[in-house]
Amino acid sequence: MSKERLPVVVSLGGINGAGRASGHHGVARMAYDALGAAEQQRTLASLASMMGLDGVSGNEQYILEHTLIRKIEEQHFDADAVLWNQRFPTESNGHPVNFDIERRHLPDAIPPSWKVTNTSVTHVNVNIVGHQEFLLPTARDFEVKAAGQLPTGYEPGTLYPSRSHPRGLQMTVCAASDALGNLGLDWEMLQGKVPADQISVYAGSAMGQLDSAGAGGMLKARYNGKRVTSKYCPLSLAEMPSDFINAYILGTMGATGATLGACASFLYNLRMGIADIRAGRARIAFIGSAEAPINAEVMEGYAAMGALATDKELRALDGLGEGASADHRRACRPFADNCGFTIAESSQMIVLFDDALAMEMGATVFGAATDVFVNADGYKKSISGPGVGNYITMAKATASARAIVGDEALRSGGIVQAHGTGTPQNRTSESEILSRVAGAFGIENWPVAALKSYLGHSLGAASGDQVTSALGIWHHGIIPGITTINDIADDVKQENLAFSREHREFDPAESAYAIINSKGFGGNNASATMLSPVVTRRMMQARYSAAEWQAYEAANQKVLEAQSCYDEGMTAGTIDPVYRFDHGVLQDGDVDLDDRRITVGGYAVDLDLESPFGDMTPA
Repeated sequence: MSKERLPVVVSLGGINGAGRASGHHGVARMAYDALGAAEQQRTLASLASMMGLDGVSGNEQYILEHTLIRKIEEQHFDADAVLWNQRFPTESNGHPVNFDIERRHLPDAIPPSWKVTNTSVTHVNVNIVGHQEFLLPTARDFEVKAAGQLPTGYEPGTLYPSRSHPRGLQMTVCAASDALGNLGLDWEMLQGKVPADQISVYAGSAMGQLDSAGAGGMLKARYNGKRVTSKYCPLSLAEMPSDFINAYILGTMGATGATLGACASFLYNLRMGIADIRAGRARIAFIGSAEAPINAEVMEGYAAMGALATDKELRALDGLGEGASADHRRACRPFADNCGFTIAESSQMIVLFDDALAMEMGATVFGAATDVFVNADGYKKSISGPGVGNYITMAKATASARAIVGDEALRSGGIVQAHGTGTPQNRTSESEILSRVAGAFGIENWPVAALKSYLGHSLGAASGDQVTSALGIWHHGIIPGITTINDIADDVKQENLAFSREHREFDPAESAYAIINSKGFGGNNASATMLSPVVTRRMMQARYSAAEWQAYEAANQKVLEAQSCYDEGMTAGTIDPVYRFDHGVLQDGDVDLDDRRITVGGYAVDLDLESPFGDMTPA
C-alpha cells in the first residue's frame, strides 16, 4: 500500500479573547499564571501592542482584566441599556392624536385614519382618529452580560481599508494575514512552485455575518427607517471568509468554500483540507473560520433557548443576592455546576502543507492533522440536544491515533480538547462519552482541557480555538486548568479522565497526540486527530533519508528566523494586515488554453487527466 501524503501544520494565526494565535501568544495568556517572568512579559507586550497601549509598564493589570471573558463592552452594545422598539398603541378616545411633521417623513401610503393638512411648504399637520400603533425607541436591561471578546482597544477594521466590512470579515483579514505572516515563507514564491489548482481554501462562519454591516443591517434597515445598501447581502454569506482570503489576501484559484456544521464548522473545513492533501488534490490548504456573534439580536436568540449564562443564574450559583454583581470572568464553567455557555468572537486559521512540500521549503512543522471524523446523531427529539453521534467520532479519532502512534503512546501521551461549553447538558453527555471511550481503549487519567472557560464559545470558530490552542499547548508544555470552577459537578463522569483546576506542566517530548472534540447543534459531531510536533517530525524522518532531513533542517533555520522577525514586528506594531484590493486582477486575456494545459496569469494547470475508473473503451 502506497503511503499517503501527511498533512502537516506549518502555520497558525488568529485572534480571540486571549490575543494572537501566532507565536503561541493565546495559550500563554490562558496559562499566564504558570509562565516564568520573561514569558509573562512577552505575553503582555504582544497584548499591549494589539490593544494600542504605550508599552507594558503600568498596564499589566489593565491588560489582564481586558482580555478573555468579561462584561460586554460598549463597542459591541450596552448590555445595561439595549436599544429596541417597543410597541406603542394609541387610542384617540374622542380626542384626536395631533402632531406636526415634516412632509418628507410622511409614509408613502397614508393610513385611512389619518387626516393630513398642509401647514407650510415643508410641514403638515396630522390628525389621527381611532386606533394607531407606533414603535417607540427605548432601552432595556439585557439579561446576559458576559462574552469572550477581543482584547479591549483592538479593532480589526481600523488596521486596513475595511470599507464597511462586517466584523467577521475584518477578523478574517487579520487572522489570515497572521497565518500568512507566521508562515515564514514568501507567498508569491510558493505560488510559483505549487500549481494554481493545488491550493485549497476552506473557511466560513456558521451563522454568516449578522451584524449591522451584514445580514443584520439588511433585515432590519427598512424596519428602522433606513435604506438597504448593496453590500449587506453579498457580504453576509457564510462562505465569505474563504472568498475574502482568495480575493484579497492570497490571490488563489484552487478549491474553495465552506462546509458548515454549526459549532463544529472549523473541523468540517479541516476535514476538507486534510482530504485534499491526503488524496493529492492539493499541496497547500488554508483552513479557517470567523465568527462575530456579540450583538444583541444574535445573543437574544440563544438566550431565548436558555443556552446562555445569565447574570441572575450566575449570582444564584455563587449564592449572591439580587443587588450583587455577577462574576463575569467566571461565566463559563465547564464540567462544574453551571448554567449556560458564554458567547464569543474569534477568527482562527491554520496552514497545511503535504510533508514533501514542507521538506522542500524548510517549513516549520507545528504538528500534523491526520483525520477528522464527522457523524450525525440519528433520530433526535430536540434538534439542539446532545446525541450518540459523538461516540462514533470520538472512538474513531482515538482509534486513528492508536493506529499511528501505537497502544503505549495512546495510553500515556494524549490530551483531549473537550467541547466543554459550560452547560448542564454538555457536562454530563460529553464526560460520559470521553470516559467510556477512554475506558474502551485502556486509557487512564486522560488529561481533559476545556478552554472555553477562558475564551467562551465562538460557535463556528470554536474548534479553531481548540486546534490552534493545541499547538500552543505543545509549544509551552502547559495544559491550562479549568480555573473558573470550584469543583467538578457530581453528575460529571470522571472515570478514566483527569480534570484539573490547576495548570498542568508536561514534557512536550513525551506527548504524542491530541483529540479535538466538537459537538454542534443539530447533531453535527466532529472529532479530529492531531499529532504532536515530536511525533510528526519522527514520522517525516522515517520517510526521508538522513541527507534530506539535514537539508530540511538547514532550510528551516531561515524560516525560523523569518517567523521570529514577524513576531517581533507584530509585537512592535509595525506590520499591517495583508489586504490586496484591486491587486493583480486577471482578465480573459491572461488565460492561455489548449486541450492539455490552461495557464492563468502565468500559473499553469494540467489538463492531461487520466480516468480514475480504468479503461472504459469498448472492446
